[in-house]
Amino acid sequence: MSRPAVSALHQAFRNSFAALESNQGLWQSELAECTPLLESLGNLAEQMRALSNVQISSTPLGAFPELEARLRFKLQEAADTVLQKLNEKMCRLQSAKDAISNQLWCVLQLYEQNETSLDLQAVTERSAVTPSVADMLEWLQDAERHYRQQFLQRKVLLQMVTVRPDDLALLESVPGRWKSLECPDGEQRVTETLCRVSFFLDLQ
Repeated sequence: MSRPAVSALHQAFRNSFAALESNQGLWQSELAECTPLLESLGNLAEQMRALSNVQISSTPLGAFPELEARLRFKLQEAADTVLQKLNEKMCRLQSAKDAISNQLWCVLQLYEQNETSLDLQAVTERSAVTPSVADMLEWLQDAERHYRQQFLQRKVLLQMVTVRPDDLALLESVPGRWKSLECPDGEQRVTETLCRVSFFLDLQ
């Protein structure tokens, strides 16, 4: 009989969508806290560029031969601190992404274990408050893919800066590149999914 298998899947989906909801909030919160850090990084990059364009030796400050090196060191040190904080944020974003991925894996594993007892009607049947197994599986996969891709793209960007710390043009471009990775459509789809399953979650 497919009924016990469907019931088990429904409970797994409830756990998964509850985790998706909480981790969407965590993701959005951590991502928002990255914005001021990226603005600071952009400002530091501008200061580094300005320092590179000025010949301090030809100004009254030329009387302090070590000044330029000290300023450059201070700016790089500040940039490293900001990057470290961004990497800490990435760790928290990874935790949210991993939690969603793990929930999907649990659902897929349960589905495979019960696949022989699940006929087409069992996976496509839906009611006014309970979406079909097929629909919920698709929604969960879409959400997991969204956060996985978002995380990997941001991780690659920060890794580029780590590998090329002296590339000033790259450092200047980080805030804009980071913003270009935003995917409001993907985030909206996750929100819509959570709305679709809200009554289903209340059934437990």
